[in-house]
Amino acid sequence: MRITDLLSKESVCLGAKATDKQDVLNQIVDLMDRSGKISDKKLYREAVEAREEEGTTGVGAGIAIPHGRCSGVREAGLAAMTVDGGVEYEALDGKPVDLLFLIAAPESSGNVHLEILSKLATMLMDEKFVSDLKNASTPEAFLRIIDEAEEERDEVAAKKSVEPVTDVLTGEHLVLAVTACPTGIAHTYMAAEAIEKAAKAKGYQVKVETRGSGGAKNILSAEEIAKADGIIVAADTNVPMDRFDGKKVVECQVSKGINKPAELIEEIISGNAPVYKATGAKKEAVQDSGGHQLYKHLMNGVSHMLPFVVGGGILIALAFLIDGMAFDINALSAEQKANFGSLTPLATLLKGQIGGVAFGFMLPVLAGFISMSIADRPGLAVGFVGGAIAASGKSGFLGALAAGFLAGYAVNLLKQVSDKVVPDSLDGIKPVLIYPLFGMLIIGLIMIFAIEPIVGALNTWLNNALGSLSGANVVLLGAILGGMMAIDMGGPFNKAAYVFGVASIAAGNYNIMAAVMIGGMVPPCAIALATILFKNKFTEAERKSGPTNFIMGLSFITEGAIPFAAADPLHVLPSCIAGSALAGALSMLFGCTLMAPHGGIFVFPVVGNTIMYVIALIAGTVLGAVLLGFLKKEVIE
Repeated sequence: MRITDLLSKESVCLGAKATDKQDVLNQIVDLMDRSGKISDKKLYREAVEAREEEGTTGVGAGIAIPHGRCSGVREAGLAAMTVDGGVEYEALDGKPVDLLFLIAAPESSGNVHLEILSKLATMLMDEKFVSDLKNASTPEAFLRIIDEAEEERDEVAAKKSVEPVTDVLTGEHLVLAVTACPTGIAHTYMAAEAIEKAAKAKGYQVKVETRGSGGAKNILSAEEIAKADGIIVAADTNVPMDRFDGKKVVECQVSKGINKPAELIEEIISGNAPVYKATGAKKEAVQDSGGHQLYKHLMNGVSHMLPFVVGGGILIALAFLIDGMAFDINALSAEQKANFGSLTPLATLLKGQIGGVAFGFMLPVLAGFISMSIADRPGLAVGFVGGAIAASGKSGFLGALAAGFLAGYAVNLLKQVSDKVVPDSLDGIKPVLIYPLFGMLIIGLIMIFAIEPIVGALNTWLNNALGSLSGANVVLLGAILGGMMAIDMGGPFNKAAYVFGVASIAAGNYNIMAAVMIGGMVPPCAIALATILFKNKFTEAERKSGPTNFIMGLSFITEGAIPFAAADPLHVLPSCIAGSALAGALSMLFGCTLMAPHGGIFVFPVVGNTIMYVIALIAGTVLGAVLLGFLKKEVIE
């Protein structure tokens, strides 16, 4: 796709007359409307006006690039106008505007037009190109100038792509920059182009990270940041800043990156730029090590998964409560006990139709947002698919974790490969076709033919191992079953123990199911207690959500502990496993029994030796919480 595919001669007006900014905007919006690219002119005009309120799109040198992104745009488009004598536009340099390009962008993400529009924006940094456009005599000549300039630019880019790449870190004098604007269409790339030119003019190496509508590109590495003389952040939207802790950083509006790049470069070179101090970051974050990168990817998945766990879990707990109030658990048949939580219409609604559906999103969301953290927007859909396969298969929580990381790195690999083999003219189809198609295929094959079979074999082995232990020391068996319930919280170990417990009910061994359920109740309860007793070991968000784990733990919803375990598995899992193992062992030691396969505290009326069962639960919870307080590192906020 070329620029002139978005701009036709019917949407070019040369030598227009305008009285003021509103007049010229109305005229060029009318021009876009006549091109057929917008479906709701009023909505689109409001979007253009809203962008102007955020900051003028008059970038200086007589150029303005107004733009609007909304649902009123049918398809991506351009309109262009030259104005005789110019018009007052509140431009950044205070001068009249006599060349305008209006951009119409559809609301959907991954649009094929973004690369084209960014190319146009950077071409407008060329003074000769702009002068030729302003002097064009006909729309056909106007379009021909654009075509010739674009072709020349593509040829230069093609030559660069086959030249040996020199590591930006090999020489001295390195300046880094980040550019971003609210819509991420034009200003982002114009500022990047201007900063690159200004840095090279002063003999400096330069690398610019652009954070546009197509996602972050040319991302600055930890090594580059460490060696840079300084960083320019020219942005009108949020940019991740903690990575720049301790470096000289110049922060400014994206417009200054366009109009005064030389001043910004000079401020870095002079050494007068202030040293940036990260606020609210953990001390380890500034090191940006490989382990911390993995942690950030993991936390991105956990933070997005948490609302599904909390909301869905509490709704399921309410379903158990409603059935517990409606029925005498002792009077239920074995089949009714197995369906406890879905016996009344309201309980079925809360558990099966709402809470259960919310829980079904938990693992796909975890994997999807881990993948997105690694590969940006293209990784999201691929991660969702991998997580869904894990949720519907045998691998569960651990499989979803693996899917998230595998999907993210697979998409990054696809990006590298496609950059080499896919022509620049087809760049627009990468995020909407190449990345999702091949990414989903790759993650699907890995999950189905590698992760799931391995986990399936593990499940079979675990069930056989448990069967061989059933006649052994019952206290040891209780500890093993309780600990297994906490190892992966819904994964193969947890499922193997649970299936063994349910099978034991059918065989008349009710003490095994009691140990299984109490082992699953301990992790959320232990975490909830720890967030109260050891506040300095948890983030503010974890402290707020922690107490809800009491509800889920008492309802035998082990998955409530997953966000905490995913965020810090090396410290959370051993603590929970120890607490669950103790609770399971004590349940067996006290001779506790259970004939219902689910229900938590709501089926305690049918637990044999209930008082000692409660004591076992408290003991396991306290042990798990104390170990969490001892093992977890203090959180610095």
